[in-house]
Amino acid sequence: MIYLDYQATTPLAPDARDEMMRWLDGPAGSGFGNPHSPHRMGREAAAAIALARDRVAALFPPGGKVIFTSGATEAINLAIRGTAGRDERRTVSASAIEHAAVLDTARSMGACHELNVAKNGQCNTKQDLPADTRLVCVMQVNNEIGTIQPTIDWHRKAKGANALYLCDAVQAYGKIELTAADMIAVSAHKLHGPKGVGALWVRDGLELAEVQTGGGQEFGIRSGTLSPALIAGFGAAALLAKEQMAADAEHVEKLWHRARELFSEWKLNGSEEARWHGNINIRRKGLDVNRLMSEVRDVMFSAGSACASGSGRTSHVLAAIGLSAKRAKSSIRLGWGRYTTLEEIERAAEKINAAVKAQGL
Repeated sequence: MIYLDYQATTPLAPDARDEMMRWLDGPAGSGFGNPHSPHRMGREAAAAIALARDRVAALFPPGGKVIFTSGATEAINLAIRGTAGRDERRTVSASAIEHAAVLDTARSMGACHELNVAKNGQCNTKQDLPADTRLVCVMQVNNEIGTIQPTIDWHRKAKGANALYLCDAVQAYGKIELTAADMIAVSAHKLHGPKGVGALWVRDGLELAEVQTGGGQEFGIRSGTLSPALIAGFGAAALLAKEQMAADAEHVEKLWHRARELFSEWKLNGSEEARWHGNINIRRKGLDVNRLMSEVRDVMFSAGSACASGSGRTSHVLAAIGLSAKRAKSSIRLGWGRYTTLEEIERAAEKINAAVKAQGL
């Protein structure tokens, strides 16, 4: 099988797996202790979490703290809900191409204003924020079309409106330098770490209200026993990403140029330049994507964002950049990264293009 769905999840790095195994030991080992217990095994587990926290924090801007969560969805919920009630303003202004974790959470709070997006897939910075905006949410790299957003400008606009700025950096973390923000949400499994763990970075001086109550772990903000294994794996993946960021980016760029050659007859969705080049979202007129996926079962790719797969709904991201429902439904997304080979890109393109030709396109 050829795996080209890196925006949905990434393969676990061997370094991360090795780091995790120590903290999965059963009674014969010593790695299964509760990190919140005061005895030796608990202190050892707590030390592993502290080391991982430093490694994860090294990929964030300076001047903030890392709060571990179960993933980016929980981190985003903590950010949006944990900052509500700071003043009388209620509106959350979010780009129309945000992940459902942002848009659905903002809507559930009762006052969500959607920021429009240009045809190239970037959130338009010339639009005004509602006067009662308390929080601005603009992601750094879009999960469906890979476009890099003008986050510096949106951070400035938020500050100018005396609002907070939350950045979903799930697709950027470990790949490019992260933007300045008040809060940044990430997930480990998007940079070759394990599923089930993520983090919310919070700038110094910003206080959040507790959303998940219980034992008061994670600075009294997020309760729940931490998993040393998941967090240690996250830390190892972050360390590796920091060490290999330049090499990974160079590798991804080579694959991008080859993919553009191989899929030259397809239309690209979103900007070609302002984009993370580990993502190619393309379309062919009249394409039956379901048939294509059925006929090319040994190539793992997506018909849209992983969270919307199987919903039957047209991609809200492709709709936001002006594509009709018909064009959106004739689009596919392929994603690659550190462990993808040039040969895999070529074999996948050969199989996909042959199946498309068989459809008479």
